[in-house]
Amino acid sequence: MNQRRNLLGQLYLGAFLLYLFVPLVIMGGAAFNDNRLPSIYPWKGFTLRWFSDLFNDQVMWTSLVNTILVALAVVVISLPLGLAGAILVNSISGKVRGLLYGLLVAPILMPGAVIGISTLLFWNQFSVPSGLHLSVLGQVSYIAAFVMLLVLARLQSFDPALEEAALDLGASHGQVLRRILLPHLYPALGAGAAIAFFQSIENFNVTLFTRGTSNTLTVYVFSKVRSGITPTINALALILISVTIVCAIWYEISRRRAERRALALERA
Repeated sequence: MNQRRNLLGQLYLGAFLLYLFVPLVIMGGAAFNDNRLPSIYPWKGFTLRWFSDLFNDQVMWTSLVNTILVALAVVVISLPLGLAGAILVNSISGKVRGLLYGLLVAPILMPGAVIGISTLLFWNQFSVPSGLHLSVLGQVSYIAAFVMLLVLARLQSFDPALEEAALDLGASHGQVLRRILLPHLYPALGAGAAIAFFQSIENFNVTLFTRGTSNTLTVYVFSKVRSGITPTINALALILISVTIVCAIWYEISRRRAERRALALERA
């Protein structure tokens, strides 16, 4: 019985991994196919022309730079807002806490198109023109809620007695925040920064309504799909996935080295 259960588990895991990685392999293979359609069938020969076209596509590179700049701005703004919201929600109790929590989480449940149009209409009342700055503000309005949820979950494991002891020993509230609370929240803040960055990069609906005349990568890819997509998109996706895999491997190696150093210090 256990052998059958293990076999079923392994088959499920294998099917799940195939479901995840086969589309990526097909997408990457299309970047090397000498065919104007982004597919691996029919195979018309190996080529690197799509990578050459990609590096010569200045509009795409400008869109990519805009996307990264917007994502970095979203991270910089979302982290303090999410941190402040989590600390505020965690510090109160009763019905007010539930009401405040619902209000702060509500933007996550709203469609991106509604957030984009609302952001555009609101700032137009103050004669603020559309552009990437409005894209940043529109994305922050719901991405900060993701950061807040991560920090709030981390706060559940924080011992308030540490804060009270530090205050009793003469520490100021700023010192308690910097030296006790923030070090405990660093893992959640790091995860929140990563989620905010990638949520911003893949955002389409909010950016489409607020970008003005500027392009981001998702909007540019959408315009290429309407006018005729080529495998240069596959080449760009393959490069981005390769960079992500390298960063993930580097992070895992660094984490394991840090664990080994920590164990060595404990033994010493």
